[in-house]
Amino acid sequence: MAVVTGAAGTMGRAVMERLARDQIRTVGIDVKPSPGGIVCDIADAAAVNKTIGEIGAVDILVNNAGILSNNKSEATSPEEWRKVLAANLDGAFYLSRAVIPGMKARRWGRIVNTCSLAAKTGGLTAGTAYSTSKGALTSLTFSLARELAAFGVTVNGISPAYVRTPMVTEQLTEAQRQSVLAQIPVGRFCEPEEFAHVVRFLVDPLSGFITGEIVDLNGGVIMD
Repeated sequence: MAVVTGAAGTMGRAVMERLARDQIRTVGIDVKPSPGGIVCDIADAAAVNKTIGEIGAVDILVNNAGILSNNKSEATSPEEWRKVLAANLDGAFYLSRAVIPGMKARRWGRIVNTCSLAAKTGGLTAGTAYSTSKGALTSLTFSLARELAAFGVTVNGISPAYVRTPMVTEQLTEAQRQSVLAQIPVGRFCEPEEFAHVVRFLVDPLSGFITGEIVDLNGGVIMD
């Protein structure tokens, strides 16, 4: 059983469709209603525990839910800071904590976190809260990978840059989009299906020797 958060969004839907093609039973979670999905506020630890308890054994967890904030430090209110960190970091922690006991008992599991290029760049266009949340999510990935490696559970992250989603098409101005495109060597935005392809690779049984890795998916913006 796979659980994908942010299932109502473009990237979440792409992941669910990709896993379904390989007959992997998948449940979507989102704060918004989605076809065949479960409504859950992942920033609420009690709600997460209840939802995972109802779903049952989870072998694959894709922590994909997140919200964008473009505000830099002085324009970021305490409320916005807490809201972004809660959605982008707390939810991934609560969900991981809920599924880890079962994965350890079965001695197999896959956790994939949607990180971001912003963790390395400080946010080319993203704001302070968003960039910080993704940096912390990267650190959470490393921490869980170290903790769970001996149990056959891998924990990895994908660090995409500018996937063709409403975050790019609606929340950036045309001038910002053109500026970003000029910095991407491949000269285009990432497609959601390309992101889903990397998720599918990381959750494959043959990817069991990859853990604590952050896969850059940025068209060559940063090469390291």
